[in-house]
Amino acid sequence: MKNHSSIVIPYSTYHKQTRRMKIKLKKGLDLKIAGGVSDTAVRDVDVKLFAITPDDFPGFKPKVDVKDGDTVLAGAPIMHDKNHEDVKLVAPVAGTVKAVVRGERRKVMRIIIEKSDDQSFRQFDLPAKMTEADAMRLLSVSGLLAEMRQRPYDIVPNPDIAPRDIFVTAIDSAPLAFSPEFAVADKTAQLEAGVRLLKTVCKGKIYISVRPGSKLPAISGSERVEVSGPHPAGNAGVQAANIAPVNKGETIWTLDIITLCRIGQLVTSGHPDFSTLVAVTGPEVETPCIARTFEGAEVKPLLDTAKIKNSGHNIRIISGNVLTGVATDPDGFIHFPYRQLTVIAEGDDKAEFMGWASLSPSKASVSPTFPGHFSNKPFTPDARLNGGRRAMIMSGEYDRVMPMDILPEYLLKAIIGRNIDSMEKLGIYEIAPEDFGAAEYVDTSKLPLQQIVREGLDYMREALE
Repeated sequence: MKNHSSIVIPYSTYHKQTRRMKIKLKKGLDLKIAGGVSDTAVRDVDVKLFAITPDDFPGFKPKVDVKDGDTVLAGAPIMHDKNHEDVKLVAPVAGTVKAVVRGERRKVMRIIIEKSDDQSFRQFDLPAKMTEADAMRLLSVSGLLAEMRQRPYDIVPNPDIAPRDIFVTAIDSAPLAFSPEFAVADKTAQLEAGVRLLKTVCKGKIYISVRPGSKLPAISGSERVEVSGPHPAGNAGVQAANIAPVNKGETIWTLDIITLCRIGQLVTSGHPDFSTLVAVTGPEVETPCIARTFEGAEVKPLLDTAKIKNSGHNIRIISGNVLTGVATDPDGFIHFPYRQLTVIAEGDDKAEFMGWASLSPSKASVSPTFPGHFSNKPFTPDARLNGGRRAMIMSGEYDRVMPMDILPEYLLKAIIGRNIDSMEKLGIYEIAPEDFGAAEYVDTSKLPLQQIVREGLDYMREALE
């Protein structure tokens, strides 16, 4: 059964004639939320503490390589994967290991590093002629392989399996996100170097997806794809599903344009650069801004720079966007892969007439039953569930916001029932939890769809590998 979620120039026509693919996605959902970044002014924020959280890297089984008080260089390994010792998580900054935080049964929760004033980098040896094995090991030990994702299973790529194709997204269509192209402006040389290294390990093509009218120049060695349409059009997995879907027995990698630039930085300078831009956004932020810092930054200095409104509401701080982000404490850290903080009202201190059924035009809704459906003004959402959890309603509401050739309700039911054969037939190899962010938002049943998908992917991997 075909979903017909997009209009695509035929694959063969693209390769023989146009050399450029254009995809128009018709399904999805763009949320209009107050608190977006109004300009591209970047503020330098002095952050002292940074943390790496192994749970942010699915499929990675951490073994700690440092202890409290150790001095580390930027790019130095702090953890490795028990199954693949060359695959590392590395320090984003030079400094001192402040704490190795463990939870129950000594599970590694995070490693916190206090940044030093002198930022020194670990230098990597680059062979004169890079073989496939050299390139794979360089990606692994530099920490950059862990910043990519493999499908099937949406995990850190297995270095023993070469990808069929690699999909790079230069689009972030999530609510209040800034364009990642802004972070790689004038870095064409690094991007091309990154593509050259990836082509060493990739059997097929490297696709870079951009918005129509993008100012990103053509990157030598890659295939350019113009993608239009609402969120989740920016998800690399959605782009892959509409370009060249992954089938059983195949492997693809996905990453964003900023990670590609870091790979190129590694090739051109001998060390990766883990500096990043973070958008501090949301209705409860007084002056939304873009902060320049490093991966895994402490949240508090960023919030102090943007300033939280004195609204009197209890607030929820989200590392990421409102659809797929992770709730964090004011003294927490930004989780990978997010380059965004979103602050919204918790909603537990509000008393509203008729509750979730209120017909107030200030409330967002995807249903034309509510006046807010017809408003073009930005909304100020809160974190309330607005209803109770119940059995899945087979209404097709997920399908309307998922531009992929799958049947999401049936796939979710197969996952819940742990029916491996049905999961395979219904497309589980193509999906990741983030692809269900919009579906979870519109879900009348209030089910934790992304959690269900994550558990299903982990179950499949454990059962079949």
